[in-house]
Amino acid sequence: MPLPLQLPETFAQIPRYKILYSNPSPIHPLTSIATPRISPHRPLITIHAKREDHSSPLACAGNKYRKLEYIVPDILSQSPLYHSHENNPTPPGPLQGAATTLVTEGAIQSNHTVQVVALARNLGLKALVLLHRGTGGGLAAASDKDAFQRSGNVQINHLLGAEVRVCEEGDPLAQDATPFLDELRASGENPYWIPGGASLHPLGGLGYARAAFEIAAQEEEMGLGGSGRFDYIFVACGSGSTVGGLVAGFKLLEKIRGLDVSKTIGERRKIVGILNSPTKPRAYHEGRVLTFARKAGELIGLDGERDIAIEDVRLDDRFVGTAYGVLDGESKNSLETMARTEGMVLDPVYTAKVARGMMHWVNEGEVADSAKPLEQVNVLFVHTGGQAALGAYADIK
Repeated sequence: MPLPLQLPETFAQIPRYKILYSNPSPIHPLTSIATPRISPHRPLITIHAKREDHSSPLACAGNKYRKLEYIVPDILSQSPLYHSHENNPTPPGPLQGAATTLVTEGAIQSNHTVQVVALARNLGLKALVLLHRGTGGGLAAASDKDAFQRSGNVQINHLLGAEVRVCEEGDPLAQDATPFLDELRASGENPYWIPGGASLHPLGGLGYARAAFEIAAQEEEMGLGGSGRFDYIFVACGSGSTVGGLVAGFKLLEKIRGLDVSKTIGERRKIVGILNSPTKPRAYHEGRVLTFARKAGELIGLDGERDIAIEDVRLDDRFVGTAYGVLDGESKNSLETMARTEGMVLDPVYTAKVARGMMHWVNEGEVADSAKPLEQVNVLFVHTGGQAALGAYADIK
């Protein structure tokens, strides 16, 4: 059995409800796609995958369960604090009594909604999801639009017993679900709102701050060559708190180990968030991730403003494709490459684009640090789950 994570006291005291397995999500090598060392002037590059899709016994395991672990204690409280929609201009006070219904939102093929619904079933609560037809381009690009709206994650939401409401493009509920939550309260329910991706929830970044400590513990067990750690960590950046949490967690680790976290040091590991949507410019996402990292950092014992800077946020927008949820040709090739060389199935919305970005960085030499060449560079690809959505993408064969 793995030893318990050694979290600093401030972090360890934050309430957490266990949703994940007792063992850390596994890390394994991706030997078939690793690039051999072809020149003494280029480093040996190792590539590993951290399987967040193997992290929990609940349905469609993926990265959202980590975030939800720190939200559940508030959900189960007799006076939950963070239950209202973030756009509500006059948010109500704490709920009177524990929540009875989890309410969340997402795109038609949202992984997040499935994980919230599975959690609700596990807790004995009702679940209601708002699916937005107008989010991204997955539905518009689908060759079989009816199948896209009833298969994949939509099918699983129904199987889990969720009440599913589809919001048409322009529906006011797509911007603010407050009126709907008010209706539920008037009917006698105690609804608890979880924002899409859980990123805007005040506790949404804590799960991946904890994951940073888990990765560091696994690095020590693995005995990696070179720097002894993963020099680059590639992960999807959608709503942003997965990346932000990792930034905060590794910053805290650096502080514990005596590094000056107020400065950017070239030898530090680099967390690279691969953006999956061209809807907003990269600068917008960088600002969001910085906000989430600082918010999580302050909760776990950092000084958010002093310890975490915009230079700590590295996002790459070169692989977003034409729209959120649309699998472009090059990302499809990456999905097929992973399946046919490593036997590992990715999802069409997030991890296929991350794999494409990671392989570009590796193959084009972008993981090599010209300022301080390394004999070995260790790369980690974070598989955040989402494979259930493949069923809705009829063009993938």
